[in-house]
Amino acid sequence: MRVLIVDDSRSSLALIGSLVERIDGVQVQTCLDPVVATDLCKRQQFDLLLVDHVMPGMDGVEFTSILREQEGYRLVPVVMVTSDMDRHTRIEAIRAGATDFVNKPFDPTELEARVINLLRLRAAQVELADRANWLSREVELATAHLLAREEEIIWRLARAIEYRDGDTGEHVSRVAQISQLIAEGIGLSPQRCRTIYLAAPLHDIGKIGIADAILSKPGKLTDDEFKTMREHVTIGARILEGASSDLIRTAELIAQSHHERWDGTGYPDRLSGADIPVEARVVAIADVFDALCSERPYKPAWPIEKAFAEIVASSGTHFDPACVDAFRAKWGEIEQVMQVDPEPGIAAL
Repeated sequence: MRVLIVDDSRSSLALIGSLVERIDGVQVQTCLDPVVATDLCKRQQFDLLLVDHVMPGMDGVEFTSILREQEGYRLVPVVMVTSDMDRHTRIEAIRAGATDFVNKPFDPTELEARVINLLRLRAAQVELADRANWLSREVELATAHLLAREEEIIWRLARAIEYRDGDTGEHVSRVAQISQLIAEGIGLSPQRCRTIYLAAPLHDIGKIGIADAILSKPGKLTDDEFKTMREHVTIGARILEGASSDLIRTAELIAQSHHERWDGTGYPDRLSGADIPVEARVVAIADVFDALCSERPYKPAWPIEKAFAEIVASSGTHFDPACVDAFRAKWGEIEQVMQVDPEPGIAAL
């Protein structure tokens, strides 16, 4: 344990230093100038300070007050060595952060006992802090492991959905990436953007409840078939409802509302404007854009320039204008997404 003694008297420094050095496991450093001592404490970490009350330039109370402003010294014991028994002085020192007092002239045995007790307290503080840091790291590792497992399950489930829908996973991977870019473009927090990225692949999870004859029909759907197909949003929301995970709750919002339209003509609830969850507004653009660019049993793939123009033209009717603006602002990055293989995620599984 490292002890710093601050006193403008060389004789006091020598006497106190000799007494403290007798304690096993203690390294002592002395300083005549409290100003120099404050700078020293910025460079080194001490476990206990013994500070004289009356010193020129800066007294012990002011020194202690300045010391307590440093993060590493908020809990370090500080002993005020004083010949002033005045109550006001002691209260002032306590308010500045003094832990204990030693009266001048002091009893060597009492001084040694106080130092030993305070160093034991400091050792317990350090051990407790180390334990807390270790536990924090363990919690972080465990949380990261759980999140990684949650993400893996999301991607594997999304891949199953895409196979069910006749795709191989590229669609949901691109939708996830484009959704993240749009979310960044409208200024959502990094954590929220990441959550949307991970939740977006489940936007069509309800399609597992739709019959193959409708899901894979090569021609135009009848009115009844289209009505049945629309039920996939309700099925998806029902599959995901009641989750404790923020990620799954976000996925539920997206599954339920990604077919709503800004002008209120979408489904299933005919929501409009800001009543549509922002996560669903973001994913709606990514989903429609990539669907237009993808070949389907009932249509050929559109050139991305034509799909881009369609998204822009639908601003304020189908899509949130702010999200469309973000889509346009991120267009360079979105083009890259459309030109490369899906990033590690669903395609890597």
